[in-house]
Amino acid sequence: MVLSTEEIFENLATAIFVLSKEQTILLINAAAETMFGISRKQAAGRSPIDLVPELQPLEPLCTRVQQTGQSFGRNLSFTIPQRNFVTVRAACRVSPLTESASEQLIIELFDATHWQQRDKEQALFTQRAASRRIIRQLAHEILNPLGGMRGAVQLLERQINDPELDEYTRVITKEVDRLVALTENLLGPRRQLDLKSVNVHELLEHVLLLIENDAPAGIQFIRDYDPSLPDIDLDRDQIIQVFLNIARNAIQSIGTTGVLTVHTRAFTNFVIDAQRHRLTIGVEFEDDGPGISADIEDSIFYPLVTNREGGTGLGLPLAQDLVSHHGGVIEFESEPGCTRFMVRLPIQLEEQLQEQLQLQEQLS
Repeated sequence: MVLSTEEIFENLATAIFVLSKEQTILLINAAAETMFGISRKQAAGRSPIDLVPELQPLEPLCTRVQQTGQSFGRNLSFTIPQRNFVTVRAACRVSPLTESASEQLIIELFDATHWQQRDKEQALFTQRAASRRIIRQLAHEILNPLGGMRGAVQLLERQINDPELDEYTRVITKEVDRLVALTENLLGPRRQLDLKSVNVHELLEHVLLLIENDAPAGIQFIRDYDPSLPDIDLDRDQIIQVFLNIARNAIQSIGTTGVLTVHTRAFTNFVIDAQRHRLTIGVEFEDDGPGISADIEDSIFYPLVTNREGGTGLGLPLAQDLVSHHGGVIEFESEPGCTRFMVRLPIQLEEQLQEQLQLQEQLS
């Protein structure tokens, strides 16, 4: 199959702007939409500087290309207002569009930040796979002796006729059953996803209601919701558990006084595990706590890794596993005073999600 020029243009990983001789935008590709958080319709007729003021150094570069007919490039670092002022480092090249239309320009922006993010994402998927294997191995190692222990207690109950001692055997049985249930939870869901069309904000309000009741009075909750988000097919119980795990971690990190902000956004052409999704819903939990210790940042999604006294180190690995069942991923950024956990959930068909879950089960 031979791809058309338009299809090639759309599938380029490099962000492309096509400018008129007045240096206003004629066309952008999907990668540019993703980089700048804006649609081609919104970008048309505007200058790149209108979108991102920090692209000002491109203006003299464009003029120089129009005057000489040669290509020039430079590296730039800029923040994008449409994406919560995220910082992007990009290698930029400006060239004449064609020899016959030398005053029209093509700007290529190679996003170094994007590839660093891809490397980070790949590390997250590697952690997730290793985490799943470790958790399941630990769970099976625990379940085997627990089964023997429960059988021994039942045998002891039949041989003891003392009512006072029966109370102790019942306590042992109850605790063994509790540990079995906890361990089976670690193994993760064994059923198909119970997908239903839900509003993410409704799930978040449910979670925040639970969290706010238990949180210290000095913690402030801020909601920064995108009202245009569409409904998405999710397993409601699983995603509520994900949001609970992340929100509780944030509250514990903040302590007695601070701010927890919950953002929601929609992303177009977002790439997860080398697959581009036309529309992805993002939910971000941002806290102003002390941040994640540098010595565990690279292993935060492994089981039993925690910097909190009394923590189990199981909440984040389980959350990552549940989100992966939906074809998504959890990412994070952390520095003192600002930690963000970002849940990315692509909008997919139910058949795609179930097939993906079956494949994950086979690989693990």
